[in-house]
Amino acid sequence: MPQNHTMMQFFEWHLKADGEHWKNLSKMAPKLKEMCIDSVWIPPVTKGQSAEDTGYGIYDLYDLGEFDQKGTVRTKYGTKDELLAAIEACHDNGIQVYADIVMNHKAAADETETFKVVEVDPENRENVISEPFDIEGWTKFTFPGRGDKYSSFKWNFGHFNGTDYDAKTGKSGIFRILGKNKDWNENVDDEFGNYDYLMFANIDYDHPDVQQEMIDWGKWLADTLNCDGYRLDAIKHINHEFIKNFAKEASSHRGDNFYMVGEFWNSELAACQEFLDQIDYQMDLFDVSLHYKLHEASLAGRDFDLTTIFDDTLVQSHPMNAVTFVDNHDSQPNEALESWVGDWFKQSAYALILLRKDGYPCVFYGDYFGIGGDEPVDGKQIAIDPLLKARCNKAYGEQDDYFDHPNTIGWVRRGVDEMEGSGLAVVISNGDEGEKRMFVGEHRAGEVWVDLTNTREDTVEIEEDGFAVFPVNGESVSVWALPDEDK
Repeated sequence: MPQNHTMMQFFEWHLKADGEHWKNLSKMAPKLKEMCIDSVWIPPVTKGQSAEDTGYGIYDLYDLGEFDQKGTVRTKYGTKDELLAAIEACHDNGIQVYADIVMNHKAAADETETFKVVEVDPENRENVISEPFDIEGWTKFTFPGRGDKYSSFKWNFGHFNGTDYDAKTGKSGIFRILGKNKDWNENVDDEFGNYDYLMFANIDYDHPDVQQEMIDWGKWLADTLNCDGYRLDAIKHINHEFIKNFAKEASSHRGDNFYMVGEFWNSELAACQEFLDQIDYQMDLFDVSLHYKLHEASLAGRDFDLTTIFDDTLVQSHPMNAVTFVDNHDSQPNEALESWVGDWFKQSAYALILLRKDGYPCVFYGDYFGIGGDEPVDGKQIAIDPLLKARCNKAYGEQDDYFDHPNTIGWVRRGVDEMEGSGLAVVISNGDEGEKRMFVGEHRAGEVWVDLTNTREDTVEIEEDGFAVFPVNGESVSVWALPDEDK
């Protein structure tokens, strides 16, 4: 029986821009495998606006840290050779690599062009608030440092449908580019009337040449990296029909095992379900709904009803298509989608994604190793390690839920014969100290279980009828199982 799979998002927003990240991943690969991490989502590998750019201010999709462009050869994370070496090191240690790809926009163009636009209302992009006028926009990408190597495609204003800056007047706004067959793409999120436009020069996926170039690039990148999958950024802003076609083409090119997960940042479950329908389930989605439930629970404390923690979440409705996570680079403090899960609830939140049967859990680098920047946050390795180990060795078999008290919930994994010593009982409290009487199996009678989190020093002996009373401290989580030496 294969061990449970666990992903790590191997970056946070404030990593040092020292070009060392790919080398650090190479060094860390054996340790990650020991932690029971068997896949990593790495940050964007393509050249951004500068050596400090996190990769989301995308400039050249074909520059992986190889060409002297935007004042640097390397990206924030290192050179192309160091990137390829890191992926090889991961593969040598049995770790799959998913590359973050940014296809919504382009930034830091090489030249400006003059073209006609209309300004639109930022709160309703369908509402035009100006007559047509000329602007000087940063939309011409010629890639002088790379030339035609890998691709001869050069971008101009005809390949975009929106931008946010007029270099002629210095004015900022949301400007829709005018021209034949030129409008916002229809198959996008409907927030702000039409959420096709997000930032910088917005790629027009109604343009057939753009579609072909981006699909060709997606195949080239997967082949060049020999990666195992993609994390697709900001897909609610990209023509959903294109996303479906891109995913189909990538899977056809790299094989059915090429894994893809999309960032569809919408907390409304119905919208996520509709998107999955539209793309024919070609990829999984991050469970944003669950993230916000975890965030809400950490804010509300004992006033949050824990029995509802999975209500209206993707992992509940579409367990085979949900990547569960606690936090990420966008939700961390002071970032664009800040919704940080409070420290007191963090270990409980990770138990909820790591120790249950449904979902593909993703551990955040910032939670495990810590966050840098002006307001650093310490890593929670001591809290997360026991949960990773329990996922690896214990969290198998049938699952029985005891979600019968608003402040104290629990569940049991019965274990399987193929994983000796497997099976566990989890109890979470967001209020006072509590307990749960739960059934773990008559064949467990007489076994003495311990709290793998080391929160409690007492032990629990399984009764003759296969039940036991499993305690938990207030505002805490306990994971009860056979001690590891009895495996």
